[in-house]
Amino acid sequence: MIPDFVSDLRKAVGPDCLLWLPGVVGVVLDEHGRVLLQRRSAAGLWTPLSGILEPGEVPAVGVVREVGEETGVRVVVERLAAVTASPPVRHGNGDRAQYLELVFACRPTHPDQSPRVCDDESVEVAWFPLNALPPMSERMREIIALVEKDEPQAWFAPAL
Repeated sequence: MIPDFVSDLRKAVGPDCLLWLPGVVGVVLDEHGRVLLQRRSAAGLWTPLSGILEPGEVPAVGVVREVGEETGVRVVVERLAAVTASPPVRHGNGDRAQYLELVFACRPTHPDQSPRVCDDESVEVAWFPLNALPPMSERMREIIALVEKDEPQAWFAPAL
């Protein structure tokens, strides 16, 4: 779903203006060594849970909200794992965007929560063993691997 503030911006600047937007990515790992993933409606690809922050929203609160909205799974944030920037994208509706991504390591608040599709952003949500991930982009595999490393400090993408 497109947040209202992005829709308002689009009315002013149109779809061809590349918007730089703050995003969060939640890599949710459970006690069984599985990662929670969604298969996105738009492209049909598997990814960790992600979304756009609302104006003024605290990033850790935003990632908890996004995971809950998309899967029904309640999580707690353990740490900031990485700060990355997505490549520029053109969405199915023609809008151009690029995302500053704050990647958080998360865990479920209760063991064995069953995820479910909760909105139209996903067609499937499921737990996957880290050694048996479904088809996904190499970039998403790298983001999951950054969280799996369990480093105490966040990883930052090198300057180009």
